[in-house]
Amino acid sequence: MGSKTAITFGSDKISYSRLIGKIEEFANLYNIEQGEKVAIFMENRPSWVYAFYSAWQNKAIAVPIDFLATADEVAFILKDCQPKIIFSSSGNAAVLESAIEKAGTNPIVIRADEHELFQKENASDSSVQIANKEETAVIIYTSGTTGSPKGVMLSFDNLIANIDGVVHNIPIFTPESRTLMLLPLHHIFPLMGTMIIPLYAGGSVAISPSMASEDIIKTLQDNKITILIGVPRLYAAIRKGIKDKINASAIAKMLFNLAEKLQSPKFSKTIFKAVHKKMGGSLKHLVSGGAALDKEVGRDYQTLGFEVLEGFGMTESAPMITFTRPGRVVLGSPGEALPGTTIETIDGEIAVKGKQVMQGYYNRPEETSEVLKDGRLFTGDLGYVDKQGYLFITGRKKEIIVLSNGKNVNPSEIEQKVEESSLVRECGVFFKDDLLQAVIVPEKSAIGQPEDKSVEDIVRWNVIDHFNQNVSSYKKIMRFYLTDQDLPRTRLSKLQRFKLEEFAKKTETDDHLQLKPDFEEYKMITDYLSKEKGRDVLPHHHLEMDLGLDSLDKVGFETYLFQTFGVSLDPVEMLRFNNVHLLAEHVREAKTKVEEQKINWRDILKEKVNLQLPKTWATGSLMVRISRFFFHSYFRFKARGMKNIPNGPCIIAPNHQSFFDGLFVASYLRTRQIRKTYFYAKEKHVRQPWLKFLANRNNIIIMDLNNDLKSSIQKMAEVLKREKNLIIFPEGTRTKNGKLGQFKKTFAILSRELNIPVVPVSIKGAHEALPKGSIFPRPFKKVNIEFLNPVYPEDKTYDDLAIKVKEQIQYKMNEPA
Repeated sequence: MGSKTAITFGSDKISYSRLIGKIEEFANLYNIEQGEKVAIFMENRPSWVYAFYSAWQNKAIAVPIDFLATADEVAFILKDCQPKIIFSSSGNAAVLESAIEKAGTNPIVIRADEHELFQKENASDSSVQIANKEETAVIIYTSGTTGSPKGVMLSFDNLIANIDGVVHNIPIFTPESRTLMLLPLHHIFPLMGTMIIPLYAGGSVAISPSMASEDIIKTLQDNKITILIGVPRLYAAIRKGIKDKINASAIAKMLFNLAEKLQSPKFSKTIFKAVHKKMGGSLKHLVSGGAALDKEVGRDYQTLGFEVLEGFGMTESAPMITFTRPGRVVLGSPGEALPGTTIETIDGEIAVKGKQVMQGYYNRPEETSEVLKDGRLFTGDLGYVDKQGYLFITGRKKEIIVLSNGKNVNPSEIEQKVEESSLVRECGVFFKDDLLQAVIVPEKSAIGQPEDKSVEDIVRWNVIDHFNQNVSSYKKIMRFYLTDQDLPRTRLSKLQRFKLEEFAKKTETDDHLQLKPDFEEYKMITDYLSKEKGRDVLPHHHLEMDLGLDSLDKVGFETYLFQTFGVSLDPVEMLRFNNVHLLAEHVREAKTKVEEQKINWRDILKEKVNLQLPKTWATGSLMVRISRFFFHSYFRFKARGMKNIPNGPCIIAPNHQSFFDGLFVASYLRTRQIRKTYFYAKEKHVRQPWLKFLANRNNIIIMDLNNDLKSSIQKMAEVLKREKNLIIFPEGTRTKNGKLGQFKKTFAILSRELNIPVVPVSIKGAHEALPKGSIFPRPFKKVNIEFLNPVYPEDKTYDDLAIKVKEQIQYKMNEPA
């Protein structure tokens, strides 16, 4: 294999002969006793590989360290395992220098990048020799349950069990394979999958310069990569980019739906040839690990003609326990056990026996005994193996948080760091919405009685921000809650972490610790918002993200601010304020009056509005009649209850199941009714000139509901004032599952303030005939339309009116066919 390319790094191609030569060169840079440690602290580059194998060449133990780790984190590892040699790059020099000082150690530091360019060829085909397979090969540090990282000791035998399982029993790695080295090598998953195993098999490895999409794509294409190894977040990101382009084209979307139904790899690879070419054109295997792969992501890759092979394991198993065999993918399962591996479930927890199980944790016999019992490795994961031998994970017993990028986070470690602050008495960390979040009990005696700052601001800037600046990016606390209550604990004072999420919700409405702004405008604004949303409003709340103001809420709030304070803020402008406090501060400075007033939609609808109703072409009624004939021919289409439509103006309110719903309803109106009935269309759907031309001649009013909802509602009111009918879909969007969605109040406001009846319309079967996302309707499906008894506003509130209309439609939909 001497001249064959082993590693590609940009334009540099490193042969196996040169690789062996460089390993020997690096090994000659230092003298070390057998069993001592050699740490590697640098980014992925060829010298990382040379340094790692040089440790084995010198019968030493390799200790990879995260090149993005902070000085404190590196110092802990250096102090724990005391490496004699540290290979680093110039980019990490400052962090390493600080870490060594903090650790109080005195290792020899070798700047690997200074020795990288010297090219020594090794004429022989020799390789790194392993004297004793039982010896420790590598120590990988991973977060543990005690709050500090643990060094997982893996022997050569542990590594060989994985090598044999993949190379000899699941042959995806061959001398012809070309693997992309993308993930950082201090993780056992990429260390084995993108370095040790592919080089053992005699294949080639290409190092991507970064995680940037352009670098990944270029490396895939330039090296004709056959094996891509990544974490679920990577695959989700690539998939999103592909799906966005597919969804932008009606033809591509139709082909994707067809490929999804056919599930033919050959068809998919032909249809989506451009996608495969973009990813290098040679990809055979996509391997996912580090966290669970979303089933939808896996399914979409299958539709595109790719196959994602998922695995399950942990650092303590070097890393694989199960792996998916090519051609035997079961979505939702990380595959079958590696050869020679036995999987049991003991009290629901997955326990493993096999040659890949670690030797133990370095210098931690007690913690080793907690996970290694009776020759089994207790994984801390809950799950089961089905009759076909596929493993399914149902949850986690351990507290370690696995992020979507595969990173492991120990919440106890974070809690201990935060509690080092004199301002914090207790801290509890949990994971929700893909964010690390914390509940904090401040130390009141240390905070005192602040005059110009809230307790929240003091904790934010002096505790959370300080912590976030001194940890790796994935360990940052992205949201925190304050409370003066003790955190939930057992009688033995162990934190009940599973209760923290619910506990945090309660603290949002329990604001004893926060100094609320004490000026009139703030109190009036929060009182208004609290009544509108039915919840407490806090100074830091965001109008959309925290309070959930929708478009109609914003219109009401816009009117309230103008009528009460004389401040004009449209919905786009008000969202520029990060929270309620800042918005109230602006109102206090910009106000021209203070007159508490309630929102009066009647006055809003009385405001003059310029509206030219579309001219109605005679062909409009003809097209509606033709559509009725088509519906009867294509579907099993029936409609009834047309006598319930009053003679005067009314609002026709159907549930929304398909793209055809407007025509389904209109097709049974009498000609006179068709001419006086108007639809509205969202501006974003009618941007082409020819569509606007047709809309203006076929009773369709174009409205910009997102940017100018107030004006849009006023235009709807103007249509009704002119004795016309208006078709409004209260749900606003089509259903995804056939069930009724939330009814928005727009139609109820119009009905109540203009004293116009609402005719509920039940549409059944349209969702099955044309589901959301489909291109072609399904023939001969049963579609029933029924106009129900009109609902008169009388003295009903907006909410009561909306509920009444929804209940009538729901009752009719629940009736048996």
